[in-house]
Amino acid sequence: MNEHHERGHGDHYGHLNHGDVGDAGHCRAGHAPADWDALYAESDRIWSGNPNGALVSEATGLTPGTALDVGCGEGADAIWLAQQGWQVTAIDVSSVALDRARAHGEGAGVAVDWQVTSFMGMPSRDSRFDLVIAFYAALVKDGGATLSTLLDAVAPGGTLLFVHHADVDREQALEHGFNPDHFLDVAEVASALDRGWTIDVHEIRDRDIDGGAGQHHTRDVVLRALRSPVL
Repeated sequence: MNEHHERGHGDHYGHLNHGDVGDAGHCRAGHAPADWDALYAESDRIWSGNPNGALVSEATGLTPGTALDVGCGEGADAIWLAQQGWQVTAIDVSSVALDRARAHGEGAGVAVDWQVTSFMGMPSRDSRFDLVIAFYAALVKDGGATLSTLLDAVAPGGTLLFVHHADVDREQALEHGFNPDHFLDVAEVASALDRGWTIDVHEIRDRDIDGGAGQHHTRDVVLRALRSPVL
């Protein structure tokens, strides 16, 4: 997710990144790993290559620890976190995107654990991280299992940063093969945060965009929440 980007498919309408679409039974038309690979193969670079502005504003000042980037795309967010001292695991269902991200990381001189996998298919799915970020992530609802796993991935005392576009036109999205009802949104994640969480930020904000697919999206919904250090 990320790179002042909105990772998307086809004509880039949905602009979701690819967090969970690779699981068996979860693929929607146009959102399978092969579709994302085809998207990335269309160009040498899809996204701007810059870290997402919400990531920079919300993660600056946090004490570096372990971080998980769900649907990392070409890797700009993961690379930025690594440059700040985080130990980053970055996942994506597209091997083309991960090859590109790995090359960018090597060029930046940082070490990131790049994994070609969906979120629910992660080998380290039981691990917990001090920071979990999901920018425009295509996380299938799956009867609550995906949401539960997402929240469980945050370590006690850790931070969740979950961001999606504001003001998505549902009918237009459906015309482009993307049904928002199938995927987690910010409101659903926020409503699932019980007394063991503190919501620090839940707001719509303007985006500062300097290129990349989907730059016509001008506002995001940003959620940052802190998990209690005592479970």
